[in-house]
Amino acid sequence: MSIAKKIPKTTDPDELGHRQSGHESWHAFEIMAEFVDATERLKEITPAVSIFGSARTPVDHPYYKLTEKIARLLSDAGFSVISGGGPGIMEAANKGAFAGKGPSIGLNIELPNEQSSNPYQDISQNFKHFFMRKVMFVKYASAYVVMPGGFGTLDEVMEAITLIQTGKTLKMPIILVGESFWRGLISWVKTTLVDENMISVEDLDLIQIIDEPADIVAAIFLHYEARGFKLSAEEERVQLYL
Repeated sequence: MSIAKKIPKTTDPDELGHRQSGHESWHAFEIMAEFVDATERLKEITPAVSIFGSARTPVDHPYYKLTEKIARLLSDAGFSVISGGGPGIMEAANKGAFAGKGPSIGLNIELPNEQSSNPYQDISQNFKHFFMRKVMFVKYASAYVVMPGGFGTLDEVMEAITLIQTGKTLKMPIILVGESFWRGLISWVKTTLVDENMISVEDLDLIQIIDEPADIVAAIFLHYEARGFKLSAEEERVQLYL
């Protein structure tokens, strides 16, 4: 006999509500456990750079090869490299970092399509909850490097910009790679969002477009030249409230 058959069915609204409340309470504990596990495993990886891009990019594509080169340079420069742990650009980022001196980090999640873990990860952290995974991308990053990608990539970069713009996380370099790919979006941001007063002109300074791998590494170091990578006590407090 299955477990489902052992539980009496009910149509009583109060009992149904009680069961639903119980399920949601356990789900909250599950979320808490996922957060604690991730923070314990990732707390020593800083400074780190999160790299984003399409899961659909094939191994022989120029974007894949460029990502691998960027990740290798970042790794050899002393950064941990964080990706989503899947195929495409994520794999290229992990592969480049895996060959370098710094750790290669994969924040993996199961998706109906496209997502399968790549083998180039020194630390592989699995997530059930998309939003928790997204917190970890920002929480430990000293910079974002954003390669060409689809909706998921756009979601990640826009969320990072929003968190910085609203002061919910510290200002860090957000570097878009592939000027020809991003040109239309940046033009729309400048001519529509700014012109219609949806954002301030100063908000454009939150984004850089850099195509040369060595220049990307240099831009990240330049940003932290005066202040260093170590967070103050107040900055660590800010990061708690992402």
